[in-house]
Amino acid sequence: MKISIITVGKLKEKYLKQGIAEYTKRLGAYATIDLIEVPDEKAPENLSEADMTIVKQKEGERILSKISPDTHVITLEIGGKQLTSEQLAKQLDQLATYGKSKIAFVIGGSLGLSERVMKRSDFALSFSKMTFPHQLMKLVLLEQVYRAFRINRGEPYHK
Repeated sequence: MKISIITVGKLKEKYLKQGIAEYTKRLGAYATIDLIEVPDEKAPENLSEADMTIVKQKEGERILSKISPDTHVITLEIGGKQLTSEQLAKQLDQLATYGKSKIAFVIGGSLGLSERVMKRSDFALSFSKMTFPHQLMKLVLLEQVYRAFRINRGEPYHK
């Protein structure tokens, strides 16, 4: 299975880089992991709704350019469906069973995802109703994907 994690913006925080590197290394035993960062759109703090839409559209085009037509896309959205770790594991297992070997998880920028990216999504996943920094979500997502592979293989993992 090939898993891409597409995020907006460059990761700067050392502690997040270390955690992401650790889980990427661990996941290497189960899947090919491709971490893709697309540039965020520079914008001032106080944006109008129209300006926010334009920023999301530009970031969305960059995201979509990294997704091939045969990729199963899972977007992280506050309004998405919340799953338990076991449910996420089952979903990944079913995708593999039905021949979906390319999966892309998409984490938007600080303003969220464009309409086009959300329409391209095959499944909207939510980790919480709370808002988290998108770079922190990258680490949390990698940990949950790792946990899913461990669950699916019947391997021990702390609960």
